Amino acid sequence: MIPTSVTKGIKISVQSEFETAYSRPYKGYYVFSYRITIENTSNATVKLLRRHWHIFDSLNGWSQVEGEGVVSMQPTLYPGEEYQYDSFCPLASEAGKMHGTYLMENQENHSTFKVNIPLFQLVVPYKNN
Repeated sequence: MIPTSVTKGIKISVQSEFETAYSRPYKGYYVFSYRITIENTSNATVKLLRRHWHIFDSLNGWSQVEGEGVVSMQPTLYPGEEYQYDSFCPLASEAGKMHGTYLMENQENHSTFKVNIPLFQLVVPYKNN
């Protein structure tokens, strides 16, 4: 099941994967990639301004990351459009999770609103058994 949430007509879906080739378990370095799909199902044109992540590493606890845009972009989505991007998160342990928000701007009236990014798991495959 793909974690999905909808806030004010903006649908966020997330798929995550453990990246064996980039991880070094013997050094306590586990890399997880994730693909985010942002769908504008509203009637307004919106622009993604900022992101705010809450990241949980089962070894180190919670941390936060905040900044402009996503992967150096601030995409504008017209009604019916979608935007997809890939990113990654390194952890010190075999398991964690992430969730967060995007700050979006309605391009017609310039009001801003937060869109929820659903909670998703970051777990090495052998821990799922």
